Amino acid sequence: MSTLVLVIGVGDMGERFASGLAASGRVGEIVLAGLAADGIVDKATTLASSYPCRARAVELDGRDQGAIEALLVRERPDLVVQAASLQSPWALGGSDAPLARALAAAGLAVRLPLQLPVLTAVMRAVRNAAPDVPVANISLPDITHPLLATAGLAPTVGLGNVAMQVLRVQAALRAREPEAELPLVRMAGHHNHVYDVMQATPTMDAADGPRVWLGEEGTRADSLAFEGPALAPSIRYNVVTAASALPVLLGLLPGAAPVRWSTPAPHGLPGGWPVRIAGGRVELDLPADADRDELVAFHQRIGRKDGLERIDADGTAHFTEEARAALADVAPDLAEPLPLAEVDTRAARMLGLLGA
Repeated sequence: MSTLVLVIGVGDMGERFASGLAASGRVGEIVLAGLAADGIVDKATTLASSYPCRARAVELDGRDQGAIEALLVRERPDLVVQAASLQSPWALGGSDAPLARALAAAGLAVRLPLQLPVLTAVMRAVRNAAPDVPVANISLPDITHPLLATAGLAPTVGLGNVAMQVLRVQAALRAREPEAELPLVRMAGHHNHVYDVMQATPTMDAADGPRVWLGEEGTRADSLAFEGPALAPSIRYNVVTAASALPVLLGLLPGAAPVRWSTPAPHGLPGGWPVRIAGGRVELDLPADADRDELVAFHQRIGRKDGLERIDADGTAHFTEEARAALADVAPDLAEPLPLAEVDTRAARMLGLLGA
């Protein structure tokens, strides 16, 4: 088997993706690229010792576009999985520091500078060195992809988020009728819905909740998203994220059978969408009564709950009044408009204030 997958960023999430791919029997070799401090050699050795595929480690700074380009040319991967960021979204959990509390209140959008530098370098490298290779990204895809789309740098597809919600709906259907065959589940859902769905507690108006369609006919069944047992927010969500991403990753491999799933930000769209993956291509798979433009507006509206007001055509991100207010007494500059060209500077400022 000649299929090779390159995983960039091998923290908890990247290692879970690599393990799922290695266990599938569909991948001949996995290259783990990341920092030595993340234990990439031991992780590669563990994969090769546990699953029917080869695994190697390559030390790499994910912000080094030139090094990524050289790696792409040398390895010629069939799929790139981007799982690196400057700081995990879970890193501030439980912190009582004033800035950590303010950032949590502001929403994840203001932490775009921690999610974009590696992803941007990866996408520039792919555009230059391997433009036909699909890229699946886990770094806040509901927001990062539409921003990068303004520069022609959107990854092929995102991972997690709405796909996690699909698994919750499927679990609810199994609980209702354990012996019944599962129908096709298609969903439109945003990152901001994840916490409500995982905790089985809707906190917003029904019109703003995730949308669930069952079967080819697309029968609406939105309440299924909240029927599962509650699971409090923690890094344990990564288990569900990895499981929800595997159908997408496998579907993007050469020779894969077509896959119908829901996943974030295909083609740089905001939020999560039903898709059909076939032949390395990703197409929307909307029910007949779903309107694309209305769903774009829906996702943009829900994105404001993450603190993102809008993205200008030049890639400048603007944050909501609520996000600005949350940071006003601690670090108001972190909520100023963020041009794509200033991401690295803002990231350094944020990490410096956090002492990271």
